[in-house]
Amino acid sequence: MTSKELLYVEDALGHECFMKTCSKKTSAQLTDPTLSSYIKELEQKHTDLFNKFLNLL
Repeated sequence: MTSKELLYVEDALGHECFMKTCSKKTSAQLTDPTLSSYIKELEQKHTDLFNKFLNLL
């Protein structure tokens, strides 16, 4: 892996971690159960993407 590719993966990891954290906080604050459930699904999706990027290293 080139240094440029490594920087891309590190940047993507940071973005996915941020999105996962935002999704988790948002789902905890929502009162609508349907919307909260959808945001939890997004949190899981970002967790999966984070793990995929991490496996590239």
